[in-house]
Amino acid sequence: MNKRLALGMTFAAMLVGAGAMMSSAGQAMEMVDPDKLAWQDYPGLPGVKFVVLAGNPREPGLYVIRAKFAPHTMSPPHWHPEARYVIVVKGTWWAGTGDKFDPDSTTPVPAGGFAIHAPHEVHYDGAKDEEAIVQITGIGPSGTVVVTPAERKQ
Repeated sequence: MNKRLALGMTFAAMLVGAGAMMSSAGQAMEMVDPDKLAWQDYPGLPGVKFVVLAGNPREPGLYVIRAKFAPHTMSPPHWHPEARYVIVVKGTWWAGTGDKFDPDSTTPVPAGGFAIHAPHEVHYDGAKDEEAIVQITGIGPSGTVVVTPAERKQ
């Protein structure tokens, strides 16, 4: 099994076992207390934590997750099979496109900002000098495929 597939499968298994998934079945409304979120480490990416707010990214249907990037933490170039809609909740989130990792070419998206990750398009993102929290919504099944250095255009 290749490293990318293994990382994606590990992440998917953690999402299912996260215990943070919420269902509104039988309730008029569910409230999320941000101080009580059960953040988990994102596998293979030190400095990044996530929590599932609604749905199950591994299954078909709507999901909502949050990702928290510690200062000076960026993801490597990667892509997702589905479109992802990103709202910056806290801090400034920095996003770049393409398979050449170049944090200096990223674009700042401030708190309240919005971005769309197109499906199958390579990008990288994260935090520079401050913690950044983003809320990501999509239609599953979701996945993350890291572009290995051998696959990157130089």
